[in-house]
Amino acid sequence: MFLLERLESLVATGTGVPTTRKVLVDKDAVLELIDQLRVAVPEEIHAAKRINAEGEWIIEKASEEASRITARAQEHATYLIDERGLTETAQVEGRRIVAEANEAADGVRLGADAYAAQILESLEAEVRKALSGIEKGIDVLEMRQAELRGDVAAPPGVPVMQDAETPNVEEWPEAGDRSPAFEEEDAGQTVPR
Repeated sequence: MFLLERLESLVATGTGVPTTRKVLVDKDAVLELIDQLRVAVPEEIHAAKRINAEGEWIIEKASEEASRITARAQEHATYLIDERGLTETAQVEGRRIVAEANEAADGVRLGADAYAAQILESLEAEVRKALSGIEKGIDVLEMRQAELRGDVAAPPGVPVMQDAETPNVEEWPEAGDRSPAFEEEDAGQTVPR
């Protein structure tokens, strides 16, 4: 986000071109920021992988806890059978404890999955936002480069913009059909008044 803010600042503080919404920016500074963004995005992906690994670790710990609770429940059931001879009661109690242990383990797993999903969705949104900003910056740079090279057509995906005061070439009168707005010719060029 810091790098995107720096890129935005470069565009916002660029030298304005009179009578247009265009600005001149330092090409080297913008390209350096784009390189830094290329390095930063993989770090975000590593962070997402780390968060995913942490989620798997939480699920693994929950499974171990469920196994431990189940073993303890079975020991408790065995104790009831050995000490009191209450086989039926022990089985019912054992099933109840095992069911509670499974429910607790499922709750822990669900919580861990929800947490990991929430973190990954948040990270995905940030990465998409950063990527969108990078793509917009690249489009602006490509349009500027095309303008500086004098290309008539804008790069693919960039709309051609006309200033409100720039006359549409298709609306200019034909050579024999000039209005009073066109008074003089200079080297074969019609100059509007």
